[in-house]
Amino acid sequence: MKLTKKSHACVRLEKDGRTLVIDPGGFSEQDAAAGADAILVTHEHPDHFDEGRLRAALEANPAAGIWTLKSVADQIAAAFPGRVHTVGHGDTFTAAGFDVQVHGELHAVIHPDIPRITNVGYLIDGGRVFHPGDALTVPEHPVETLMLPVQAPWNKISEVIDYVREVKPQRAYDIHDALLTDLARPIYDRQIGALGGTDHQRLTPGASADV
Repeated sequence: MKLTKKSHACVRLEKDGRTLVIDPGGFSEQDAAAGADAILVTHEHPDHFDEGRLRAALEANPAAGIWTLKSVADQIAAAFPGRVHTVGHGDTFTAAGFDVQVHGELHAVIHPDIPRITNVGYLIDGGRVFHPGDALTVPEHPVETLMLPVQAPWNKISEVIDYVREVKPQRAYDIHDALLTDLARPIYDRQIGALGGTDHQRLTPGASADV
């Protein structure tokens, strides 16, 4: 499986000539969802869900579909009958040849005064990749490659480190990093790498790795 990092929280997975895209939001490239056979969206925040990017991808490929939670599906399903699938915690499905399990229910707490929205994470092909969206969800399944939300208004580095320790992946790649400046990246790399207990790596947008 080829994993390509796009800007912020978006990743592209390619296998057997088919492409699965997760969270092509407004902080990602305009063409982040281009060429997708299937798209997964973790939640409704605009840095993860951009309606224009999804519409362009589905219009370009009449066979493409979207799998997401109700709050996102309700906003786009009417335009693409039968192609937008609502999922929730515990569901399993196949999209573009990838086996997907859904884990989690709620977005991480940003502030006690801000109501929590729904959020799901996606475990791909039996644990080869896990993308948690905006939550520190621990799937009840071994994870080979964890897409790690490294910096967000709702987290701090001690929580990120403890999350890596709890999931115990073989490797962790940074996502949710658009707000992290280049000056701060070495600090995160050093501390997560030293304390997380796993192989911590970072891909620049557009770079790929085999997982």
